[in-house]
Amino acid sequence: MRDETDLQAAMDTHGDMVYRLALCRLGNRADAEDIYQDVFIRYFRDATRFRDEGHRKAWLIRTTLNRCRDLRRSAWFRHIAPLEDAAGQAVPTQEDYADLWQTVAALPADLGTVVCLHYAEGYTTDEIAALLGCRPATVRTRLHRARKKLKLDLEGYHHAAHGRAEQIK
Repeated sequence: MRDETDLQAAMDTHGDMVYRLALCRLGNRADAEDIYQDVFIRYFRDATRFRDEGHRKAWLIRTTLNRCRDLRRSAWFRHIAPLEDAAGQAVPTQEDYADLWQTVAALPADLGTVVCLHYAEGYTTDEIAALLGCRPATVRTRLHRARKKLKLDLEGYHHAAHGRAEQIK
């Protein structure tokens, strides 16, 4: 078990990253807050000795992704309202990017995770590969597929929004 000073330092240093990653993967503020709490409770109780700050950060990222995956697999999560019904809850701080981050949250987990780590957290493809335990080429392929899917999904969203506006006139 860690002391409270270590826990507070980890939360101050990496708390925003854990929350953003959970929000990106789950698309819901309440679930992201639950994951945030769970990750840091696990951190507090864990006895892992970290080699350096990078090792600590990698542990927090891996734990966050695992907890998000576990939550998405749970029976409770499958029975809650779909993401579209919770649109107002997943709004990032910059409203211009709300549609984008909602669409990222709707991506399959393997694609959404690399998008979040690369664009929201600033990791390189090599660093993401090390975190996820795959090859850098796999990460680049997932990024490419995610960009392509995001482009199609966002173009479809904008076409649908403009189509509705024209029907109203």
